[in-house]
Amino acid sequence: MTRPKMSPEQFFELLLKELEVHTEMQPYYKFLGKRSSWHFRRNYFLQRLRYIHKYLVEGHRPGMTIWDCGCGYGTTCLYLAMNGIATHGTTLEFYYETVQKRKEYWAQYGDTSLFTCTYENLFDNRPAPASYDRIIVQDTLHHLEPINDALQIFNNSLRPGGQVVSIEENGNNIIQRAKLYKYRGNKRIITIWDEKLQKDILIGNENIRSLASWQQLFAKNGFDISDASVQYVRYYLPFYYRHSDAEELLRQEEKIQASPGMRREYLFFGLNFVAEKK
Repeated sequence: MTRPKMSPEQFFELLLKELEVHTEMQPYYKFLGKRSSWHFRRNYFLQRLRYIHKYLVEGHRPGMTIWDCGCGYGTTCLYLAMNGIATHGTTLEFYYETVQKRKEYWAQYGDTSLFTCTYENLFDNRPAPASYDRIIVQDTLHHLEPINDALQIFNNSLRPGGQVVSIEENGNNIIQRAKLYKYRGNKRIITIWDEKLQKDILIGNENIRSLASWQQLFAKNGFDISDASVQYVRYYLPFYYRHSDAEELLRQEEKIQASPGMRREYLFFGLNFVAEKK
């Protein structure tokens, strides 16, 4: 018997229960922290997951192959597995070992064997040519360096018409730019030592970019970013949620982001887009 599809909202409720079990994830997914920021964090999580749902669940076809580059804790891959979609994730995160524990929890709700995961460096283990239909990069693009080499690997590993589904921070956001400058100045690319691989790795140091910058980089490497796919998310700061309805704030955000302008360009925190191989 085929399981019904799991919605982003259903997945979120089950994730909250999982956090009570896998407490080591709580500092990353801060939903069980301050109640004052709960609706703010929930809205942002669901906006991004709904974007994944639109392009990878609703847009899924039989036989489609998906690679989640930089899958981290595997949350997106697990969501896709709950919807009967196979995904292979790669990561360099220290919490890689947590993934297997998570699969044991989610096995009660879906087929977690659809999610496979390996610890590897993109530049060391390049996928075979034309081996994927979709590539997910969630909070990952700004870490990939050299970025042009990474995008060439993506292009080579995608089949004709393949897509890169990107969920990023908006590099033009005024507040985030100020915070990151205070944190790392102009040192946007650094080298780190990977204990598991026993080697130095070049990495983007929260090297976030604007939509215009991503458009130029992707175009240079054989992709087109669809205007219709561009979505800006998270406009209202946490204090707005203290005296306003969370769903109404979300509706207002969607209206604001639908119109190009200064508010959309410089005041939204998140940026989603799809780049298609030419």
